[in-house]
Amino acid sequence: MELNLKGKKAIVTGSSRGLGAGIAGVLAREGIDVLVNYASANSEEKAHAVSEALIKDYGVKSAAFRADITQEDQIIPLFNAAEKSLDGNVTILVNNAGICPHVLIADSDFKSWRDCMAINVDAMFLCCREFIRRTIPRNCGGRIINIASQAAFNGSKNGKTHYSASKGAVVSFTISLAKEVAKHNIFVNAVCPGMLLTDLTSVTLTNEEEIQKYSQSLLLGRLEETNEVGEMVAFLASDAASYSTGAIFDVTGGMMSR
Repeated sequence: MELNLKGKKAIVTGSSRGLGAGIAGVLAREGIDVLVNYASANSEEKAHAVSEALIKDYGVKSAAFRADITQEDQIIPLFNAAEKSLDGNVTILVNNAGICPHVLIADSDFKSWRDCMAINVDAMFLCCREFIRRTIPRNCGGRIINIASQAAFNGSKNGKTHYSASKGAVVSFTISLAKEVAKHNIFVNAVCPGMLLTDLTSVTLTNEEEIQKYSQSLLLGRLEETNEVGEMVAFLASDAASYSTGAIFDVTGGMMSR
């Protein structure tokens, strides 16, 4: 399937590593110019390495830009940097940045709850708001893809209630925002990945034995690859998904079965 994405401009939040880097790679393979967003100085080297690899491997425009997207005053500079470095209007936004605290509610402090909501929900809101504030006046349409999780529907019994609740909010926000902006030709969808082996899941899957045991419990018998999520994101960023908005796409390998 030809997705006809070459030359489009995208921001992928939290894309210095893990799932975000995988998504950025698939988008660049399809010819999309990508801004790699990262939040901390510790991620700077990795973010620039991802950006340089996109340029080298796929011949696209790319840059890395540091912005803590939980902070309102850093959102406009992020979008300005994207449009300047990519030489064009951003018409694709992938809200990938997220954290997953691993603590039982009874043992949790309020800060861990707020930190989770700040990056998983507040940052998504701020980025979406800026995206549509720029896109609507330009009358150019756009695509927003939010990264949710099977945990939004399945919940958790082992200390990931913060995360599950935040991803439930992502789902509700996606559906409602899609209804608000459909008339402006802005499509808003969410993708629910399954279990990936990334920094986010390293607390749960700490060694090869645990990885194998968990893999055997899955319908497909293996963990998900980041590029498999990226393929769905690329599809939703394209005109091939011209009649999909306000939808939640299951890429869990059967974990959700819905």
